[in-house]
Amino acid sequence: MTILLIRHGETALNASRVLQPPDTPLSERGLAQARAVAARVAKLGAVGILSSDMPRALMTAQAISQATGLPIRTTTLLHERNFGDLRGRAYDSLDHDPIHAEEGPPNGESMTQFRERVARAFDEIVAMRRTLDGNLVVVCHGLVIRVLLERHLSLNGLAAPERLANTSVTVFDLAEPYVVSLLNCEEHLLAADRDDGRSVVGV
Repeated sequence: MTILLIRHGETALNASRVLQPPDTPLSERGLAQARAVAARVAKLGAVGILSSDMPRALMTAQAISQATGLPIRTTTLLHERNFGDLRGRAYDSLDHDPIHAEEGPPNGESMTQFRERVARAFDEIVAMRRTLDGNLVVVCHGLVIRVLLERHLSLNGLAAPERLANTSVTVFDLAEPYVVSLLNCEEHLLAADRDDGRSVVGV
């Protein structure tokens, strides 16, 4: 265990399948999820936290910081993909699937731009972990983790999930080829704190 990727907790817009503005906070369930993953992380010897500064990720990181006493370092490189003018729109009302589209929406990011940004984020993650003597916690977003799994990590026979659970934990080793040893684990969540499985990763 060396780097822990954690998706942020649930938001009300996650649950209602709306493409989120950047300032969306956690819901009450999301806060409960954040506390649960924080209690889990506190037992795992973490020595650093790197987080997206979008509120839904930062609030999750703050729960982990409170449980561990660790400071949070933030980076905009870990932001969720920018869906531009589609933010605030209900996913099911759209006539196409922007989550998987290669082209960018108006005033948003194309997949090429997004992948390039995630590559820079990965370099920052690895560089920060190499300065630490212990586990690094990285709190970010579903599509960021998906690109990391697809482009930068070795799944070692595991199947990449289409959907990543809120506050799910994915663990990979620092040494190349960056092998994933735990994928999309939500065992820290009580049944009442788990979502209904309808939310879309990336909204």
